[in-house]
Amino acid sequence: MNHKIENSTLKFLKDLLKNNNREWFNENKHQYTAARENVIQFVDELIDEIALFDEEIGKIDAKKALFRIYRDTRFSKDKSPYKTNFGAGLGMGKGNRIAGYYLHIEPGKSFLAGGVYQPESSVLKEIRKEISMNGKAFLKIIEKDDFRNNFRGLSVENKLQKVPQGFEKDDPMAEYLKLKSFVVIHPISDSDLTNEKAVKNFANIYKSIQPLNDFLEAPFR
Repeated sequence: MNHKIENSTLKFLKDLLKNNNREWFNENKHQYTAARENVIQFVDELIDEIALFDEEIGKIDAKKALFRIYRDTRFSKDKSPYKTNFGAGLGMGKGNRIAGYYLHIEPGKSFLAGGVYQPESSVLKEIRKEISMNGKAFLKIIEKDDFRNNFRGLSVENKLQKVPQGFEKDDPMAEYLKLKSFVVIHPISDSDLTNEKAVKNFANIYKSIQPLNDFLEAPFR
């Protein structure tokens, strides 16, 4: 099977953005159900493809990988009840995996991502130690051609101003030690999602993340 994301799935998300209320959602629940099923089938095939180079991912259940569409509004000023995207986490803190892959489906704002996102402090410290001790190996991974072709470097979201405690200020890897996540992002268009070869195309991009994931997982094996 060559599953792709259907135009009807993207249309549902666009309509939801305009009508983010329970009444509309309940009236169009059948559209949500169809869209969700489309995404599950797509993620299921994507899992099989990723498992060809990252065996552990093959154990993941596509339904469980999908994040809930219902927003937790308790501590948010935005009381919109629904997310206007579908997200699936493959690894990335689920099960025994710290590193992994992520798929974000949102019309005009979709992306593929991978690595380790906002780990707890004890995990973050171990990753920083690994980067400090094995800087050359780390740089070799992120300077590979396929990696650089797919990503513009690691995300600098919430990056520290100073080198964290426990590390030398003049550490050659200082700029990477300031990171609080070790994530790469590859934007994808709506036409990328609806392409017949989407699963294989996305898996190839994820494959270029695998060496980074292996490096980030190393301290915990």
